[in-house]
Amino acid sequence: QVQLVESGGGLVQAGGSLRLSCAASGRTFSNYIMGWFRQAPGEEREFVASITWSRGNTVYADSVRGRFTISRDNAKNTVFLQMNSLKPEDTAVYYCAARSIRNSKYDSWGQGTQVTVSS
Repeated sequence: QVQLVESGGGLVQAGGSLRLSCAASGRTFSNYIMGWFRQAPGEEREFVASITWSRGNTVYADSVRGRFTISRDNAKNTVFLQMNSLKPEDTAVYYCAARSIRNSKYDSWGQGTQVTVSS
């Protein structure tokens, strides 16, 4: 069973940076895609970024492209989200998620970590 544990959230001023981590366990992830999503109060959960575990191919939402960077450490089974130039509108609970490359939907989720950006 896949387990995902996020860490690294917190309170930061606008323009600052945070680095989120997602420790993955429970299986081999070579055929998986790892994603970051976020959900602000009263809003739908939205896609932020994803990375293929094997080749490291990345995809970003328009709202974060150029400011956020997703990466992974295969040896440590950990996925990162480096967030720079943070804005108040980035405030949300950030979730790590995983899916097999054969699946269209993410089916494993972490518990989430709060990111709050003050103006």
